[in-house]
Amino acid sequence: MRLAIHHETLYRYADQVRASIQYLRLTPQDDARQKILGWELALPRPARAQRDPFGNILHVLTLDTPHDAITITASGQVEIDEGFESEPCQASPFPFLRQTRLTEADEALTAFAREVCDGRQDRDSLIQLMERLHERMIYVPGSTEVDGNAAQAFAKGAGVCQDHAHAFLACARSLGIPARYVSGYLCTDDSAHLSSHAWAEAWHDGAWYSYDVTNRLTRPERHLRLAIGLDYLDACPVRGMRRGGGVEHMEAKVLVEPLQQVQQQQ
Repeated sequence: MRLAIHHETLYRYADQVRASIQYLRLTPQDDARQKILGWELALPRPARAQRDPFGNILHVLTLDTPHDAITITASGQVEIDEGFESEPCQASPFPFLRQTRLTEADEALTAFAREVCDGRQDRDSLIQLMERLHERMIYVPGSTEVDGNAAQAFAKGAGVCQDHAHAFLACARSLGIPARYVSGYLCTDDSAHLSSHAWAEAWHDGAWYSYDVTNRLTRPERHLRLAIGLDYLDACPVRGMRRGGGVEHMEAKVLVEPLQQVQQQQ
């Protein structure tokens, strides 16, 4: 499947920002499952590109003159091989056993994971874990804060894709299964989910397998991966710091469509 993606993020500030730095993980990479046909970032000024500790492409955008708005746009075309169920990898998965502040499993999450998986660590048990988390945590936009952790969202019984991914990671790691956070995009007919997406991947049988709790998907047939990490803070598409500015207002517009459909509309 070929996809066209357009992602625009607009920040407006009540007062002028004296200076800001934005860390952008908005550039996907080629791998066995996804091929980048074309990709570009439209930024207020050139940004420095580098690799972060997880191998993601990271652009650092520095604005050192006063400004009251920032527009960041990522767009491109990709080809997804729908036949890939997993991603073999030579690198050690064990760093992804480490819990973080956002993924720390409390007693409730640990007990839930043990009950669902019942001592098993195979593919079927992790799919069951995904299904049970989907039932236990209703998708409710705005029900959690961006800095909320897995235990809080699980206790509330509601969250968004970020919370679903964090809860899955907390459960998997509590069972001794390496698991990582993935940020990216998903092609879906559900307009409620048209935004930057997040899901989890867990390691078993020498490969990474996908678990999209929000959409109950275990095959990444329509998923475009941007970045990976231990949690949201490692892999979020845009994260920044600023001096001044007062109250911030953010708007994000994301459009993910089959490329053939876009070409027919032109």
